[in-house]
Amino acid sequence: MKKRLLFPGVATAAACAVALMIAACGSGDGVNAPTDPDTVADQRAAALVAQMTTDEKVQLVHGTGFPVFSLGGPFPPGVDGAGYIPGVPRLGIPGLAMADSAGGVNIANFGATALPAPVALAASWDPQLANAYGARIATELRALGYGEGLGGGVNLAREPRDGRTFEYMGEDPVLAGTMSAARTTGTQSQKVIATIKHYAMNDQETNRFTSNSVVDERTMRETELLAFEIGVTQAQPGNVMCSFNQVNGIFACENPYLLTTVLKNEWGFKGVVQSDWAANHSTVAAALAGLDEEEPGDLGSAAGGLPGITFTSYFSSALKAAVTAGSVPMARLNDMVQRKLRTMIRYGVFDSPPTSGGTIDQAAGNAFALQVAQQSAVLLKNAAPTGAQQPVLPLSGASLSSIVVIGGHADTGVLSGAGSGGTPAINGNAVSGCQQPASLIFGGCATWYKSSPLAAIKAQAANASVTYFDGTDANAAASAAAQADVAIVFATQSEGEGFDLPSLSLPNNVVDPYNQSYDQNALITAVAAKAKRVVVVLENGSPVLMPWLGNVNAVLESWYPGVQGGQAIADLLFGNVNPSGKLPITFPQQDADLPQPAISATNLTVNYSEGLMMGYRWYDAKQIQPLFPFGFGLSYTTFAYSGISASTDGAGDVTVTFSVQNTGTRAGAETAQVYATLPAGLGEPPKRLVGWQKVTLQPGQSHQVSVSVPAKLLSTWDVMKHAWKLNGGAYQLIAGASSRDTNALTTSVTLAGH
Repeated sequence: MKKRLLFPGVATAAACAVALMIAACGSGDGVNAPTDPDTVADQRAAALVAQMTTDEKVQLVHGTGFPVFSLGGPFPPGVDGAGYIPGVPRLGIPGLAMADSAGGVNIANFGATALPAPVALAASWDPQLANAYGARIATELRALGYGEGLGGGVNLAREPRDGRTFEYMGEDPVLAGTMSAARTTGTQSQKVIATIKHYAMNDQETNRFTSNSVVDERTMRETELLAFEIGVTQAQPGNVMCSFNQVNGIFACENPYLLTTVLKNEWGFKGVVQSDWAANHSTVAAALAGLDEEEPGDLGSAAGGLPGITFTSYFSSALKAAVTAGSVPMARLNDMVQRKLRTMIRYGVFDSPPTSGGTIDQAAGNAFALQVAQQSAVLLKNAAPTGAQQPVLPLSGASLSSIVVIGGHADTGVLSGAGSGGTPAINGNAVSGCQQPASLIFGGCATWYKSSPLAAIKAQAANASVTYFDGTDANAAASAAAQADVAIVFATQSEGEGFDLPSLSLPNNVVDPYNQSYDQNALITAVAAKAKRVVVVLENGSPVLMPWLGNVNAVLESWYPGVQGGQAIADLLFGNVNPSGKLPITFPQQDADLPQPAISATNLTVNYSEGLMMGYRWYDAKQIQPLFPFGFGLSYTTFAYSGISASTDGAGDVTVTFSVQNTGTRAGAETAQVYATLPAGLGEPPKRLVGWQKVTLQPGQSHQVSVSVPAKLLSTWDVMKHAWKLNGGAYQLIAGASSRDTNALTTSVTLAGH
């Protein structure tokens, strides 16, 4: 398959001066000089490898510690990120600094934009927005001196209580892979190396360094590895980060099946396999399995890292010794270095290395953060109050005389996720007073951005009396709500790297004493019992349980909405923006409905016993009614689907066509989703997502949607042949507004197997 060209062009004169003997620079007349950027990068990298000493090669395949915590070391001025690899000046090879960048550059005090979390981006179902998301973060990475971004999480939400769910792209492999590929392309278009992580089956934080994900080959290939496959083959990331956990008894970073058989040989990955920080456990086994770079590395044999913690390096002196002894062939070391250099060349970091000291265009960053937050929020419920005809939302600022805003620190800011996937607040934390033990590395006190929903609501309802209650006194808040035209209750769920949620229930002061001072469910219940109209706004990274759902009029899911979250929430509540987000993850009614009823703190075996029934497929197969299904989201307008048909070609690719009409009175965007039911007897879930298209329509406007479905997305994994197989038989195609749309259209095609 022809590789996608992201950086067309030829080697520059400066590059030729560095790599004197390669064909990429031609003989001066341009005859037979390759112009394909992959070939150019490969040849230039090979010429450099041929000139390097063993010590120089080893230097390029491991980090030099943890710059952000270092008391010294070989880090250039301004480098304060996650890792750094020094260059080789005599050959013109620049150093490479890298930083965490899940939803923005995770470097304090430099003004990086805190965008809505990746799970929010996934809720937009908009690959163009994902492309711009990756480009925005890359622009800021380069401005701060970083040539590699460590965002790009694509692990599926197999366990939604995972503390890093907010860093990922939901529970479906096609959605997660497609959005990740778009983000990667955007990042690398700005001359920054993109990362896809954590490879693989790394779906909970409990015992993340020692757990063993036990999962059969077919399940891997049709679920999480399919997400990685789409991301890698469509966007060609320069970097794939392997995970902490074991997969079927072998650590992911020394797992030859994952790293070489699948990633490099089958998918044709030409970039760098990089270890997660301290995820490497060996020298020979890891090198031979396909690990190309060890992070964070060290400053010697066992130094550097977090205060009081050392990281043993297996790829510094130990790797040189292994190469000298012949237990790791020199050809393998050369391949590691080749991959590193060709990636730097291919994505512009070699010839145009970023330098620190740049400035962030905060106005542009804030404008984009607002756009993402507006397009990713999901309207989950919008019902009319008793005796009224119209749903409670959107609110009318002109007709409201009194509003009560309650809880969630809505007077000061909006919540963010924690750990390496977070982004520091530019102007300090909006919420002060949180105390946590000094030994706590991850979790604890959350970051709140100074984007007050209360202030934005006041601006939207200038004629109304707007009051705020912090939620600690549920009776006082409920009494005030009874007198107001509408009550808006904010509910929050803090999560982050290094810990999992004990439950999807909204945390109280016992579950999360750092960030919560009252019982949120009790507060909402009390307010709902007395309020004339009540709206709940959620700020969270994972699904939440809603025992009070039947007693409230509306629920708006805003996720972790970023530095402009307060404004975005108000815009959505008052109808300046029509909600268009759709859930990338199922919301269950109770924890007991999950495939894994509880996360064991002691059992290191994580058994994927649900097999192919991951995410919404589990609820469909077990006939469990979710609270809100995958793909669900309401609008302030209505849409109607009609006229479905499907056609197929000789390769088994299918095109599904149907019409979507805006039948309401407001302009709006609809994500029209296509699912497939495979022939009976294959052991497949009832349906799988195979494509979608997001369309924006004016009132009364219709649009013919055409969704192309590649044969692979209709195939199953053959464990005997270790290959995708298109099975012969009848395939049902379903087009609708969610995975459980009762008004969905259906049609079918018959495919020949191959």
